[in-house]
Amino acid sequence: MKSFFALLCCVLSSVIPGIAAPASQGRAIYVSPGGDDKNPGTKNQPIRTLEHARDLVRAIDQKMSGDITVYLRGGVYRLDGPLTLDSSDSGTNGHNVIYTAVAGQKPVISGGVQVTGWKVLDAGKNLWSAPTPAVLKNTRQLYVDGVRALRARGRLPVSVTKTDTGYEAISSAMAVWKNQSDIEFVYTGGNSLWSEGSFGLGSWTEPRCPVASIQGTTITMAQPCWDNSTKRVMLPNVRRTANLVGPASVGKEPAYVENAFELLGTPGQWYFDRSAGIIYYVPRPGEDLSKADVEVPVLEKLISAQGTKDSPIHHIVFSHLQFSYATWLQPSGGEGFPEIQANYMVTGQGGYATQGLCKLAPSGDCPYGAWTKIPGNVSFIYDNNIQFLNDAFVHLGAAGLTLGNGSQSDLVQGNVFTDISGNGLGLGDVNLPLATGSEITSDNRILNNHLYNVATEYHGGIGIDVGYAQRTLVQYNQIDHTPYTGISMGWGGWPDKIQQAGQANFSQNNVVANNLIFNHMLLLSDGGGIYTQGLTGPTLSNGEKLVGNVIYNQFGTGHGIYTDNGCKNVTARNNVLFHTNHDNWGGRHKDYYGGGDGKNYDAFDFEGNYWQQGDPDVSEKNVTLSNNHIINALDQASEQVLQSAGLRAEYKGILNEHFSNPSAPEPPSRVAAAAGDGIAFVAWNPSVFEGGAPVESYTVTSSKGDKATISSADFWTNGYVKFSGLTNDTDYTFAVTATNANGTSSPSLPSRTVTPSAKGIHPPSAPTNIEAFAGEGAVSIHFQTPENDGGSPITAYAFIVHPGERKVVLTGRPVLTLGGRHSSFGVVDGLQSGQSYSFDVAAINAAGQGDTATIKAIKVERNKSSKRDRH
Repeated sequence: MKSFFALLCCVLSSVIPGIAAPASQGRAIYVSPGGDDKNPGTKNQPIRTLEHARDLVRAIDQKMSGDITVYLRGGVYRLDGPLTLDSSDSGTNGHNVIYTAVAGQKPVISGGVQVTGWKVLDAGKNLWSAPTPAVLKNTRQLYVDGVRALRARGRLPVSVTKTDTGYEAISSAMAVWKNQSDIEFVYTGGNSLWSEGSFGLGSWTEPRCPVASIQGTTITMAQPCWDNSTKRVMLPNVRRTANLVGPASVGKEPAYVENAFELLGTPGQWYFDRSAGIIYYVPRPGEDLSKADVEVPVLEKLISAQGTKDSPIHHIVFSHLQFSYATWLQPSGGEGFPEIQANYMVTGQGGYATQGLCKLAPSGDCPYGAWTKIPGNVSFIYDNNIQFLNDAFVHLGAAGLTLGNGSQSDLVQGNVFTDISGNGLGLGDVNLPLATGSEITSDNRILNNHLYNVATEYHGGIGIDVGYAQRTLVQYNQIDHTPYTGISMGWGGWPDKIQQAGQANFSQNNVVANNLIFNHMLLLSDGGGIYTQGLTGPTLSNGEKLVGNVIYNQFGTGHGIYTDNGCKNVTARNNVLFHTNHDNWGGRHKDYYGGGDGKNYDAFDFEGNYWQQGDPDVSEKNVTLSNNHIINALDQASEQVLQSAGLRAEYKGILNEHFSNPSAPEPPSRVAAAAGDGIAFVAWNPSVFEGGAPVESYTVTSSKGDKATISSADFWTNGYVKFSGLTNDTDYTFAVTATNANGTSSPSLPSRTVTPSAKGIHPPSAPTNIEAFAGEGAVSIHFQTPENDGGSPITAYAFIVHPGERKVVLTGRPVLTLGGRHSSFGVVDGLQSGQSYSFDVAAINAAGQGDTATIKAIKVERNKSSKRDRH
């Protein structure tokens, strides 16, 4: 234990070096959007472009005696191409080249162009159009006064059958659609919620593939995206794919269709007719296109900085700058977006059969798991002592910032990452697991950043994604309102599924501490607040440390702290995990590293955490659980831990920064419905982007005009609305809108059709596999779904406490999505320590409370001898 705390104290004692003020011997260069590159770059005669500023820096004597500071005045710097940097742009003699804003001003580094000349095309549909600037050949994003518009989308208009090359439709309705090769099919991962089924390559993914052509009833999908999304190689046992991540193919049909002119009509949606050079848009209420700033990104990179392993780029600082309006066009072409996990993809012709499969497939490429990651709109590789301080990464179409292989001693502090299509911040890669020397990613610090509304387009993206790395410190960040996981660290552990060791790698001594993560996994599932897999270090003492993180309000199924496949040597202490779904941690798995035979578990040490899960103390087979506390409210956790998580006081001001006009929220998603006798239950995923004000309520409207409104608080508590008085044997769909102080969103895509019926329902059978674990004044009750749900969705579970006959009802998302081998749990608190209690547990559906299962008397005190193994 002493070695752990010594390491942690050592790491935390040197986490916040400041940016040095320009030395008196340094040089200054001034840049302004209104400047002239013929000027000398003085304060009174600034130059205009960043490229020329870079060239002036290069021309200065490289034997620096002080920092060289490039001051940017406020305004928009529209780049004609990426700002490219290499080792010759580095600071020397320990001094920095600093690109920073003039005090109090806001420079925006932009890769976009404005779209003007808007005219009404169809007043009845409120459809507007504008010619595109000549420089714009393709883009995937459009912003109106800083608010991202959605590409036109809708449900597939015809029934289809999947084929080797695409689909066969029951009619030729789509054959007349224009610009067919621009249409994309989107496959959202499984939801396990009523009629909203699985379409993706795992419930943590959202792959997408373009259409190649539509002729008659034959829909041909683009290659190699289609093969890479449907033909993933199976192992000889035909039970798992060779990549060991997800199924072999996307589902039988897409969740929805995107980027088709024929789907336009919903406010806030747009379409780019590339062949005609026209953009179409349906304005949201209150938008005036004659006055609005409409931006489309053109460039795919804003900064592209590449050192080499022998000559890294180093000692450059970017401070108080905004990086905006860059796109990423790979998903629009034949490669598409065949996601594996965390915005990594299978790419290339035949990639499904070889890429990253190593010895698990004939002719597999090594190392295992070396798939293609999403690029960064601002990217560095082979670099050291790079700093991003108090910047903003906003309105971006790939990952925001990536620090790739060989990034060493970098600092990312005080930044905002929001409205980014993919991962917010990426560190390292997964293609050099056995790197040495300057190729290792090491000693980087990610501190006091606010990441929210990231992965807005590629929803499987992560707030902070770390591949293979050493001595990384991720501390004091706030991550909220994300569609999937908050922080992901590690890779390559999946072979433990087939009793083999995960990918060996250089990772060690990474610390994730005092981060505040909430309202995450709002769309996808099988993730967590903090997700780790693969080998994290050679031993438990130098493995990954998760300390003092506060994680709550997780919407999708998964784990607060997720120790996934092959994850080994993780220590988790003093974390708070509350309202996660379903389990607080990912559980034990067999150890196959270093010739292990699976008789022991991968090593974990979970001590002093606050959670609802309540696993009893145990220390065996390399797993230690000790002194963890059951809570039933956040304020029951340690006040010190709660107050120490998230941004430090001097950085809390970044929570108030805004980068777009206030707006209504984005529409909710994944609306699912289930019907009974004259009734329907409707559930959905909440809005991720809230428009600058919290969502206050949701309104559900049926296709027959029935309406129901629920407050946001009640929705988070209950997870659904119930409609009564519906007409049996009549088809219904349901759509949902979200309302905040700024207005009401456009409606969601409709649910699948449901049909109320007089078919009888009955109360469910008793829950299965029930058990309870005692803590201080509380008991955590665990259960699985009944074998018979009574023909109606289960919407609650009841715990009846004996003695006293008190009834505690558990509702919400963990109840609605519970299924398969998952367990859920609820806490009964307010119990008397030292007293024994028994509990009846029952499921509740539309017909009422069902049969009970009984937990025999359990004393309310921690049972040190109990054991609970999970496989």
